[in-house]
Amino acid sequence: MKKFDKERVLTAVAGPVIALVLAIALTSVVLIASGKNPFEPYRLMLEQAGYSDVQVLIINQASLYYIAALAVALGFRMNLFNIGVDGQYRLAAVMTAVVGAKVALPNFLQVPLLLLVAILTGSLWAGIAGVLKVTRGVSEVVATIMLNSIATALIGYLTLTDVWGKQVGNNMTTGIMHESGWIPGINLGSDVGEIYGLVFLAVLLGILYWLVLNRTRFGFDLRATGASETAAAASGVDAKRMVLVSMLISGGVAGLSGLPLLLGDAHTYSLSFPAGLGFTAIGIALLGRNHPGGIALAALLWAFLDKASPALDYATPVAYEKEIATIMQGLIVFAVVISYEAVRQWGLRRQQKRVGAELAAAAQNTQNKEVAA
Repeated sequence: MKKFDKERVLTAVAGPVIALVLAIALTSVVLIASGKNPFEPYRLMLEQAGYSDVQVLIINQASLYYIAALAVALGFRMNLFNIGVDGQYRLAAVMTAVVGAKVALPNFLQVPLLLLVAILTGSLWAGIAGVLKVTRGVSEVVATIMLNSIATALIGYLTLTDVWGKQVGNNMTTGIMHESGWIPGINLGSDVGEIYGLVFLAVLLGILYWLVLNRTRFGFDLRATGASETAAAASGVDAKRMVLVSMLISGGVAGLSGLPLLLGDAHTYSLSFPAGLGFTAIGIALLGRNHPGGIALAALLWAFLDKASPALDYATPVAYEKEIATIMQGLIVFAVVISYEAVRQWGLRRQQKRVGAELAAAAQNTQNKEVAA
């Protein structure tokens, strides 16, 4: 590996590592300030990761996080901030659940239909922000945040009993989906649980994400436009078209985020369906530096903190608040911003020194030749 490649890899790895170390250190300070052991919670959570049922929970949760984070990362690579992944994913889950409950087709037709509904719903909702940006110059941050609120209100309306909702106890649902739309997973036994079948969809999307970005003309145009719209336009790339297409694709991927849970376990949309997934995905995409491998590790870390932290409430002889994991997640996002900027400045200084050394060497060679002549 060349020296330049080593520096690039070091720069890519240093940011997440610094962020994690800083987050752990700051969380330990919080624990010490509250009079608690700063190391015991980490041991307890790591102990939980050794149990098979917790491992299944982590993998399942990570699949949702991973797909949502890919949707965020697609926008980031285009220099777009799709803050609306949460609304896109929830609205897509509602529409998929409704179609799954109202339409009954053979399995080989029902599943593709539900996937298509999720993709189109997410794309449509993200496309609104894309159209507003390319036609009116509206910031996608503002537009997607507003669309999140509108999606919440629209979901509340669609789940009314007068529309598509069904009252089940104190919960509002969209009704149980037809079994032809259920996607079976890998059953590891009643004591362990079942890995969602659409975990493999998350893996496939990660591979497609890497291939499209790094091995296609569209991926090159997307990265070029994200780096500089002016330079991309000079090379013949339609920047506005790329913005709109990127938002549509990001929204389509976001629409798939809830399907591992919806088609693999819940089989209905209800008030208990997880919210905030899109905002969590932003931190995961940042920690993973928009790389499919990095995002996978970050998604697993986030899922681990989510699923291992409940054990802190039952620790003996001293119980710890499970919110410690939430504090750590927040600190990771905070530390990511600081560490990435520090690593970027370090990289710039290294590059400046290298360029300066090369220029000095070239000048010295020229001077030596003149003296020899």
